[in-house]
Order: sequence, then structure tokens, then C-alpha cells
Amino acid sequence: MNGGGCHMSGEGGDSRGGESGSRPTITLEDLDAFNEDDFDSDLGSSGGADGENDAVEEEGQDRLLNYWQDIGREHHVQVPQDMAQPIQQLTSDRESTTDREKVPFTLVTCKENYEKRVYNQASWACITVREDTYEQSICAGFMKLMRYICQQNTSGNYLGMTLPIVTVVRTDDSHSSLSRDVTVAYYLPSQHQDQPPTPFDPDITMETWPSTVVYSRSFSGPTTETSILGEIHALGEVLDSPRLCVSESFIVAGYTSPAAAHRHNEVWFLERC
Repeated sequence: MNGGGCHMSGEGGDSRGGESGSRPTITLEDLDAFNEDDFDSDLGSSGGADGENDAVEEEGQDRLLNYWQDIGREHHVQVPQDMAQPIQQLTSDRESTTDREKVPFTLVTCKENYEKRVYNQASWACITVREDTYEQSICAGFMKLMRYICQQNTSGNYLGMTLPIVTVVRTDDSHSSLSRDVTVAYYLPSQHQDQPPTPFDPDITMETWPSTVVYSRSFSGPTTETSILGEIHALGEVLDSPRLCVSESFIVAGYTSPAAAHRHNEVWFLERC
């Protein structure tokens, strides 16, 4: 596992194609399938002494962890015991996606098939992962960022989720397959932009991404290797001058849960410096 840095310039990683499975990734959205109403009624109805409440909380963590571990076995991904607290923290974060802080940008051009935007310099927490499959790389990177967001940082606090969560993907020269090297990146909330808490995990790097011109195309549906490659080709076809953009790396931005009726994803091309 390589914890190299990431930049909006698209540098880093190789473009060797890796194996691609059809299995979905393990993300926060997997928890949408978990019946939280039943979970709350089973565990939230217990009152009494502090000791009983602690036991209920511990039982709740165990049940959520077991749920993720069951999913992990299906995808050949190990979910370790120390993920119990981060999973519970993110699951109890009830703020809606409309209330979560979004990465700010300035809209330059809005055309029928894409937007041209400028993203200002900003601080991101990044991790680059290389596993046996593209899907496993996404899972491994996201779980490490979950730990950082959920108190495994020098502030000791839950940092809060922001949107979108982005992945930097790399392709071969023909854009026919994705590399297994995947960078998962988390935008630091505004209150942490100037002094980002340091992660305890040395594989996570704090990066300052420079101001960047981005060409963005929205799409709906799952973010599989097949759909990502299709969207890369689609955006390349509608741009007036696609050669002005970085051609080795692309960004996939996710805003909504795959459980939503209308999912909001974007593919980003980065203009060359």
C-alpha cells in the first residue's frame, strides 16, 4: 500500500491496468441498506444506569461492525475491529447531504454537456492505495480516511463530512482500463483549512491543491470501472479542446448515495498548467 501524495495537477501513480471486478465498493452508502429503524428500536429503547447505556452503545458498535464485515467478506475486503467506532460515528451523523459543506468553486462557463469551473487552492487529506482490484483500492482508501475523519487526528475531534468525496483515477494510454492505483481525497471543512489536523496514519498525506481549472460533466448511476471509462470518453468528445486537459488522470466526484433515486456524480478533467 502506497501512501503517496495527490495533487489536482493529476501527477502521481502509474497507468498500468489492473484487474476489474464487478463487485460494488464498501462505502457509507452500504449502510443505507441497514435497517436503522430496527436498529434504533432494538438498542435505543434500553434506558437505566450508565453501565447499561454503555453496554447498549457497545452492542450497537458490534452490530454495525458485523454488518460491514459481512459486506467485506463478499468483496474480499477485511474490515478490522478498530473500524467499529468510525463506522458508528459516521452512521450517527444525521446531517443531510444538502447541509454538508461543499467544495467551493467559481462557475466560468455553463454549457449543455459540461461546466467550466475554477477551484481555489485548498487543503485535502489524501491517500493513494493499490490493491488487487480497483474496487478494493477504493474500499481500503476510504476506510483509512474514515479513521482520520473520526477522531484519529491531532484535534481528537470528529471533523465532519464534506462533499464531494473525490477519487483520482488513472488510465492507460488508450483510456481503456483503470489503474489499480487509486487516490481517495477528502476536502477539509472550512474551519480546518488553514491548520488541518494531522492524521495519526502515516499513509494519509495532507496536500495543498493549487487553484485549478476543471471541466465537469454530471452523470447518474453507479460509479463502476465501466461507467467511469464511459464518462471519460463522453466528456472528451464534447470539449472543444480536450488536449488542453491532463490526459493521464481524472477525478470522479460523488455527491449522493447510490441508494438515492437520482444519484449525482461528476467526472472532472483538469486543465494543464
